[in-house]
Amino acid sequence: MDEHTFILVYKAMVCPHVEFANSVWCPFKLDDIKEIEKMQKRATKLTIKLKNKPHKDGLVHLNLPTLKYRRLRGDMIEVFKITHNIYDETVSPYLPFNIKTNTRGNNYKLLNHSFHYDLHKHYFSARIVNIWNSLLNTVVNAGTVNTFKARLDDSGRTK
Repeated sequence: MDEHTFILVYKAMVCPHVEFANSVWCPFKLDDIKEIEKMQKRATKLTIKLKNKPHKDGLVHLNLPTLKYRRLRGDMIEVFKITHNIYDETVSPYLPFNIKTNTRGNNYKLLNHSFHYDLHKHYFSARIVNIWNSLLNTVVNAGTVNTFKARLDDSGRTK
């Protein structure tokens, strides 16, 4: 299979399965992450040129992001929609803003919680706080979701 055809098939057939319900269920156990990444590795080996290359080199060659980045990106898009009231407030989770800080970070800085149990650290509302607070003001102040996605991707490439 050539690279162009692979990318079309991959984005249409593999990505939806690998990224299904990303914000609701985000794997945090290494075994779960390895199982999901195994699918992506197997799929990238379908291209003739990448059959004998390492997985990361294949992703760079195909200009595809890692699954970890895709999960983080999906989470950040959901937080953007919640903080900018794109979702109905009665059904979206409550994310408290940190109103005491005005130094570093962005205008939509979220309050960080401490948890007694490790399980709670992997909830959506807990795992997104540090990443969201580290985003630049220009990224979180985007006017639309598509602008936010473009700025997020641009800031991700520079890191």
